Amino acid sequence: MVDRATPGPGGALPGAALSDSDAPLVLSDEDRITIARRSQTGLFRALAAQAFTGMLVVLGAWGIAGKDAGFSALIGAAAYFVPNALFALRLLLGYFGPKRPGSLAFFWGELFKLLMVAGVVVLVAWRWGGWLHWPAFLLGLLGVMKGYVVLLAVRRLP
Repeated sequence: MVDRATPGPGGALPGAALSDSDAPLVLSDEDRITIARRSQTGLFRALAAQAFTGMLVVLGAWGIAGKDAGFSALIGAAAYFVPNALFALRLLLGYFGPKRPGSLAFFWGELFKLLMVAGVVVLVAWRWGGWLHWPAFLLGLLGVMKGYVVLLAVRRLP
């Protein structure tokens, strides 16, 4: 049994009229342009931060463990950065088209990106597993994955 005096979702009593705070949000064209510009800038910042952390890992691996470790870290960084950059490019192209990409397109794109990354990791393990420095490879992969930490550190997270 439902108690009529208990507030429902959003704190309103069942059957009560909507207040101004419960009204649907209506965005102007200027607001939509501002939001689109911020999201585009955020994508570029995230890619730049991922490239930065990937290069830090590559240079660190090269300096600490040598040329093969540097190349392994570079392959690991590229294994995540390239599919991610292609996904970001697809999202950016969606902003310039007549129809904006929806949430379902985002999730399918994310799934495709992760499958590409997994495929590259399997291909690298199969083709170059003999000389690959696995710790450097995995650190390169992880460094690009966690590139947003740089944005958190400089307080520029989109």
